[in-house]
Amino acid sequence: MEAWQWVLLAVVVIVIIALGWWSWERRRQRARTLQRFGPEYDRAVEQHGDRREAEADLISRARQRDEIDLRPVTAEARGRYREEWQVIQSRFVDQPEAAITDADRLLDQVMRERGYPIDEWESKADLVSVDHPDVVENYRAARAVQESNATRMASTDDLRRALLHYRSLFDELLEPDTVADEPRGR
Repeated sequence: MEAWQWVLLAVVVIVIIALGWWSWERRRQRARTLQRFGPEYDRAVEQHGDRREAEADLISRARQRDEIDLRPVTAEARGRYREEWQVIQSRFVDQPEAAITDADRLLDQVMRERGYPIDEWESKADLVSVDHPDVVENYRAARAVQESNATRMASTDDLRRALLHYRSLFDELLEPDTVADEPRGR
């Protein structure tokens, strides 16, 4: 075999190895993203209609979240928030519309204290999805009911479900260990 053939063979082998490594790395990245975001991964794929775009979006969310300095809620504040939640729940019986509005407001307070930017709702939900992928869909569903509630289109049963959905995120945000260095799995 001539020298140029050896060079060509070496280049082909290097290209094949590089493609194999790239493919393996993509599968590994996809598995990490899927594990970190759980059900939110499937939602993003459905929303974007393309797996690569969805993964890029989720990775972008994770980078944005990493730039935020989240802090745990103090034990004193946690107790105060739980008491306030109990008041909201007890008021639900007589004033379900007002209780849902108050639950949304209280959740914003907790998020603000934790360090989440709460200016734009969808961005807030996207950031929450990084640390709480299992309950962010509940949060979105509750928010949709809250929007229907603003126009008096939500039924009492819708409001009850929304309160339960808000509660699932509320409980997770109050947990002392929710400022995680490692992503949560499915």
